[in-house]
Amino acid sequence: MTAYMRYLPFSLAVLACLTPWVSSPIALVLGFLLTSLGWVPSAISLTKITKKLLAYSIVGLGFGIPLQEALAVTGDGIGLIIATIAGTLVFGTLLAKLMGLDKKTGHLIASGTAICGGSAIAAVSPAINADDREIGLALGTVFVLNSLALFVFPMVGHALGLDQHTFGTWAAIAIHDTSSVVGAASAYGEQALTTATTLKLARALWIVPVAFVSALMFRSHAKKITIPYFIVFYCLAIGISDVFVQAQPIYEVIFAISKQVLVVCLFLIGCSISVTQLRTAGPKPLLFGVALWVIISCTSLTWLLLAA
Repeated sequence: MTAYMRYLPFSLAVLACLTPWVSSPIALVLGFLLTSLGWVPSAISLTKITKKLLAYSIVGLGFGIPLQEALAVTGDGIGLIIATIAGTLVFGTLLAKLMGLDKKTGHLIASGTAICGGSAIAAVSPAINADDREIGLALGTVFVLNSLALFVFPMVGHALGLDQHTFGTWAAIAIHDTSSVVGAASAYGEQALTTATTLKLARALWIVPVAFVSALMFRSHAKKITIPYFIVFYCLAIGISDVFVQAQPIYEVIFAISKQVLVVCLFLIGCSISVTQLRTAGPKPLLFGVALWVIISCTSLTWLLLAA
């Protein structure tokens, strides 16, 4: 297939993701299939586009989240956020040493599991002077688990009969990337989406202190730390919609568009996952990532069910 012809299936897939008939999990699989068939144009910078679209869509979701509800969700979940972040990092350090996994690779995977997947890995990696191989292994592991989460979490939630609030909280705590959290929560329900998005972004604020602590742990001299500024604009959007309530119809349109753009983001992420990347991750980092993921998923869900 010529470079020009690759644009046709890619463009059709993007348009399909903008319709209500393509869900987040389907979009992810569709992207993976296209890249496996070589139908993704190489001239397109998927990483940059996905990062920007994700940030814009998250900010747009802020216009559909009531301020009082956002404050209540964050206040209710702050204790669980701190406990799971600290617990994941401590246990991850011990488990990586026990498994004989490279210290930096283990710390990157643990950071991604504790906070917000690829964004946390991108922020922590320069703070600990991680090389491309270590970063690639961590990202590959997180990509695999994010893909599984889109399918597994809604299935488990429905099987256990979790209510919207409980599922949204669980997804925000136990799923790595914000895109996958929003994708899984969106498939579960509107209230789950609101809860998960708010709590996940509150969790993402911990990127900065974790990156600083990581730099101290590894005696790194690197000072470059990526700060997720879109979280500030997300909070600003919530505030604007709360103050200028007369524009509610406009906010509803922005919220609906943002939800659909997130489906496109999942498609683009799927386009970034190749078979080679999955093989590069290897068994040990993947087993390490799965172990951490299962522990944080089970412990957080157990706590939520007991607290209900």
